[in-house]
Amino acid sequence: MGRGRLRVFLGAAPGVGKTYAMLEEGLRLTGLGRDVVVAVVETHERRGTAALLPGIETIPRREVEHRGVHLTEMDLDAILARRPQIALVDELAHTNAPGSQHEKRWQDVETLLEAGIHVLSTVNIQHIESLNDVVEQITGVPQRETIPDAVLRRADQTELVDLTPQALRDRLADGDVYPASRIDAALSNYFRLGNLTALRELALLWLADEVDSALQRYRQEHGIDAHWEARERVVVALTGGREGETLLRRGARIAARASGGDLLAVHVTSDDGLREIDPHALASQRTLVEQLGGTYHQVIGRDIPEALVAFARGVNATQLVIGVSRRSRLLAFLTGPGIGSTVTRDSGDIDVHIVNHAAAGRQRLVLPHTRGALSIERRVAGFAVALVGGPLLSLLLVALRSTESLTADALAFQLLVVLVALVGGVLPASFAAVLSGLTLDFLFVEPIEQLSVARPIHFLALALYVVNGVLVSLVVDQAARRTRSANRSAAESEVLATVAGSVLRGGDALGAIVSRTREAFGLEAVRLVSGDVVIASDGADGAKGTVTTLPVGERASLMLVGNDIQATDRRVLGVIVTQLDAALQHQNLTVSASELAPLAETDRVRSALLAAVGHDLRRPLAVATAAVTGLRSPSTKLSQADRAALLKSAEAGLSNLADLVTNLLDVSRVQAGVLAVSLAAVDVDDVLPPVLEELAVPPGGVVLRIPDDVPAVRADAGLLQRVLVNLLANALRYSPPGAPPEVGASVFGGSVEIRVVDHGPGVPEDRRSSMFEAFQQSGDTDNTVGIGLGLALSRGFTEGMGGSLQAEDTPGGGLTMVIALPLDPAEHTGQIGQIGEAGQPERDRVLHPDLETTA
Repeated sequence: MGRGRLRVFLGAAPGVGKTYAMLEEGLRLTGLGRDVVVAVVETHERRGTAALLPGIETIPRREVEHRGVHLTEMDLDAILARRPQIALVDELAHTNAPGSQHEKRWQDVETLLEAGIHVLSTVNIQHIESLNDVVEQITGVPQRETIPDAVLRRADQTELVDLTPQALRDRLADGDVYPASRIDAALSNYFRLGNLTALRELALLWLADEVDSALQRYRQEHGIDAHWEARERVVVALTGGREGETLLRRGARIAARASGGDLLAVHVTSDDGLREIDPHALASQRTLVEQLGGTYHQVIGRDIPEALVAFARGVNATQLVIGVSRRSRLLAFLTGPGIGSTVTRDSGDIDVHIVNHAAAGRQRLVLPHTRGALSIERRVAGFAVALVGGPLLSLLLVALRSTESLTADALAFQLLVVLVALVGGVLPASFAAVLSGLTLDFLFVEPIEQLSVARPIHFLALALYVVNGVLVSLVVDQAARRTRSANRSAAESEVLATVAGSVLRGGDALGAIVSRTREAFGLEAVRLVSGDVVIASDGADGAKGTVTTLPVGERASLMLVGNDIQATDRRVLGVIVTQLDAALQHQNLTVSASELAPLAETDRVRSALLAAVGHDLRRPLAVATAAVTGLRSPSTKLSQADRAALLKSAEAGLSNLADLVTNLLDVSRVQAGVLAVSLAAVDVDDVLPPVLEELAVPPGGVVLRIPDDVPAVRADAGLLQRVLVNLLANALRYSPPGAPPEVGASVFGGSVEIRVVDHGPGVPEDRRSSMFEAFQQSGDTDNTVGIGLGLALSRGFTEGMGGSLQAEDTPGGGLTMVIALPLDPAEHTGQIGQIGEAGQPERDRVLHPDLETTA
């Protein structure tokens, strides 16, 4: 019997319906006559899931006792003895109890597969090993049970059980996922709308990547080289010339026309490393690729068109963008077809776009450089070896001369030419070849001691000898050029890698780049200046030498003090200047952000206050004016009760007006820069009692759910009190009789969430965004609700303290206002308590002894 097949139902979060879908498939297969058993299924007390179990045979679980606790695990031996066709195994990432045959459940599944049993299983995206840290960043909850990616990728079929985030939250609120006692904590922690959306996107991306990998494997296994347009992929060929930016932008527009199109830029480097490119231009184009949302690739190939087409086919490209040849018509006529025509001919079913640009047809026919790759000293030494070695070798060979030694004499002089080529390159070797040819003719070829040749075959031999000598010298010179170019490329790569590493390691990136530049080029000093200000420097202050200045961005410049900068060094310096410009911009942005952060926080508070008083100033004035006018009117006869009511209204209006004037004074202090948000460690315990006292909450009027281990938050105590007063006043106002509002607190990630819950009518979804605008209230004519700073002011205060204020639905109806404030750094470490799968706190406690509490 062959190996069994594994089918995995993948979900973005608990409760999407993975186990339900697996059981439904098991029932369908059972109806088709297949032998299906339930190896292990966790219903989590979900009625719908449990209702499907009776229709399938269930293998009893194995009981395990661990430290006095009775546990049940899948009975692997019983399943192997039963040998069904198909086994349903829930929770593939589960860790077995100690003493089990395997540590992990996926290892049990491997045993079943090896036995030829097909397996249906389930797993959530947060349990995949490679995504574990990403999920923890999203949810704030670490996952200890993980499954290796390779196990999941080996599955024969992976099916995504998808459910929209809001639909999952609705299921949770209806009690279809967790018991009622866990719903509120789950909705406010792990099952936030943002968390679920991010997890769903993560699951879809992982599955899409797996589908793409499966497609590539299928094509490789079946030897399919033809292009399949599964997704639009645009490849842009970069030569390192100025036209690169034009090609990239055209490629980005082509990719943007197709939803989900990919942009890939590729630069083909010749394997000899001798093609002239501009590294500065390539670095700029690579940055542009990243800004356009694409990826940059570099490949090495001897034949550029062949390498380019091979890369395009390898990434399954649909479009290939190249530039018009920069060669002139004369150069194209002399050198034959260019890269564009070759790529177009070999591209097959890949569409090729040849884009015109400013540099098209501008390249002219240029004679090759005659200067060799070797230094002047080496060439002088080569001439010296030829001039000294030639006469000495001639004296030796003349002493040994015979009628049969001509061949040996020619080989000896050929060896001299090779030695001269190794020492001095092509020019000294060519000189030695001609000189040795004349010497052979004069001293060893009949007639001797005459520059003439008696036999034509000897003349041909001498000519071939000279040609061979010149060719050997050319080969040696070419090898020396390649060696020198390779060494220089290695040195440049080392310099650029060092510079890039200095930037990536953080710290003083500018200083690190300046220091590495001075060391790499052996300079006396290097300074990065902006006007008269020295931003970074390395080397002696009084260093002397040639000063070379290179512009860095628009306002800075790089001063190099020391030896003259060679033309070949300026290529690397161009890349270093680009790195400096990027690091300088990053530093400036960081400084600006740090300077603006306190101003932004204060500005949020000021804006909220200004909007608030602008709205509320009119109402207390109108109330007080109307009351005083009624009292002073001689034509109106008022009873004692009416006069008392008017006086009370006037008093309330003037009291509210006094509060508004106080806020106006605070605004003036904000404008003067003397009213800043004063952040300090604040305990929730210390803030809630004055809030309850200010609102005159009677016993039983508010239910408090505050865990024992809630750490201090970093906030402004006064502002936090005002926010809580406003939110709790609204909750008291809209809560129906018999359903008092609730105040809770819990730790989530690096923040503490204070939740003010009411069970009133709630707020429709379409009004959620507008309710935080200035005074979007119901019952705006009521003069008993305080000064009415509103939710806009509350959010402004909260954001000014570095937190956030959001609105959520209360399970069963109502509105929950969530204040998220950062933990105080002094108490951050070790303060995060144990949180279960839904993020529920361990226990509650009574904060206010006069109020009812619910555990």
